[in-house]
Amino acid sequence: MRHLILLALFFSLVSCSKNSGDGSNESESTTTQPEIVNEVDFWLTKSDGSVKLTKQSGVLAFGSDYNNYTSILVNESLKYQTVDGFGFSLTGGSAEVINQLNSEKKQELLQKLFGVDNDGISISYLRISIGASDLDSSTFSYNDIASGTTDLNLDQFSLAPDMENLIPLLKEILVINPTIKIMGTPWSAPVWMKDNNSTIGGSLQAKYYDVYAQYLVKYIQQMKLEGITIDAITPQNEPLHAGNNPSMYMSAAQQTSFIKNSLGPAFKTAGITTKIIIYDHNCDNTTYPISILNDADAKAFISGSAFHLYAGDISALSTVKNAHSDKDVYFTEQYTSSSGDFGGDLKWHLKNVVIGSMRNWSKTALEWNLANNTSYGPHTDGGCTTCKGAITVSGSSSYTQNVGFYIIGHASKFVPTGSTRISSNIVGNLQNAAFKTPEGKYVLIVENDGDTNEIFNINFNGEWFVTSLQAGSVGTYIW
Repeated sequence: MRHLILLALFFSLVSCSKNSGDGSNESESTTTQPEIVNEVDFWLTKSDGSVKLTKQSGVLAFGSDYNNYTSILVNESLKYQTVDGFGFSLTGGSAEVINQLNSEKKQELLQKLFGVDNDGISISYLRISIGASDLDSSTFSYNDIASGTTDLNLDQFSLAPDMENLIPLLKEILVINPTIKIMGTPWSAPVWMKDNNSTIGGSLQAKYYDVYAQYLVKYIQQMKLEGITIDAITPQNEPLHAGNNPSMYMSAAQQTSFIKNSLGPAFKTAGITTKIIIYDHNCDNTTYPISILNDADAKAFISGSAFHLYAGDISALSTVKNAHSDKDVYFTEQYTSSSGDFGGDLKWHLKNVVIGSMRNWSKTALEWNLANNTSYGPHTDGGCTTCKGAITVSGSSSYTQNVGFYIIGHASKFVPTGSTRISSNIVGNLQNAAFKTPEGKYVLIVENDGDTNEIFNINFNGEWFVTSLQAGSVGTYIW
């Protein structure tokens, strides 16, 4: 930018000098300089929240004037993974509070979340719970029956608990974005299948593996009848965390056996093409997914592994990818806290969840809860009380956009499904990830992870432009 400013100043000074004097040669001395046309759109969020995902009005254009600034080199000849999408978990609680908005306000919000207009962030991927998550008003499965009884044929299976809020809202979302991808994840099997007969903890009994596999088949089939395609499932949310409500413990050995002996064959027999994605827990344990993938019979049914980052390092995704390069990795959950601050959350989540996951081969970057109320609810008894939604809904006519909206928006708005990550180098504190979209546009997301303002070049195909970001701020550049 500085070389453009100096160039403009030079032309201004030249023009002024030529127009000084007595004016007798004014028509001869007046010259028209070529207009510098903007070639790069620049959307900015500042760490102090004074600017939030706002398109900047300055002119950015590629050139070749030499300068001493550091450079981010974008190289489209080096290609990595194809992106499935960016988004959130649409919990039952999220659906409940969004549905409380009046019709006009609700449609405004849905367009802002899923639409492609100037205000929309074009969310392209959603994760939903199979049965209740801890951010539902109460616990339930789709096969809740009287204590002490069983339903081996799943005759009492029903999506009814989600027919009031989640499923109707998904249908409205699909009208806005018919191609949105949806992942389903159970927090617990029906309690009658578990060894402790409780929504909290316990394990799926081996004698019910085949029945539970049919439960998941039936879920996918009945959602399809509602017009909702489930692109992928994970067998269990956070299988090593048995203290949530609901929750269920599932060891790597148990998940291996369930997939290769029950779930995979059930999907094959039923003609289910929904992806099976394993693990779905923290980055501090790569042994779990690798051990499952090391079993050839289980691996044959598996598309990839999913991760959260409440523990460990985002590089774990690359560790698993390198161990089994033919299988994908996915980032599926990270929450922003009610006690967090805008700048700190913006900085950490852009660096790790969005940029970090993408630079470590992830096909998705998903934040946790899409929406909740002003009390960080609804949630189950024992569920998360500090999880802050991307949207806070207040009554029937008001909502607020929180930091999660901007974290995901800096990617989802500009990097659609089917985009390919391409090479870009990390220089100093400038965390970044680059993409080529299906329409042939180039997108670079940059987060200044340092404590001072950074002036830098973005270099592409032998030309570059100069830009800057304040400490902790995020910019998305599109050309």
